[in-house]
Amino acid sequence: MIVCVCNAIREEKVREAARTGACTVGQAYARCGTKAKCGSCLPFARAIINEERAALAANPPAVAA
Repeated sequence: MIVCVCNAIREEKVREAARTGACTVGQAYARCGTKAKCGSCLPFARAIINEERAALAANPPAVAA
């Protein structure tokens, strides 16, 4: 699914950015090499990031010893 029409950013890219440390829409979009333009995508992108960050908090990745 497309999250940001202006930048053609797909949901999976936003999820990937959140899983790799992006905590804000700005950080997620920067990882995609862009920034928000019109802003209509911000609520949806924020919801995706919050969902991924919550999933990570509930199931943190195993740390290699």
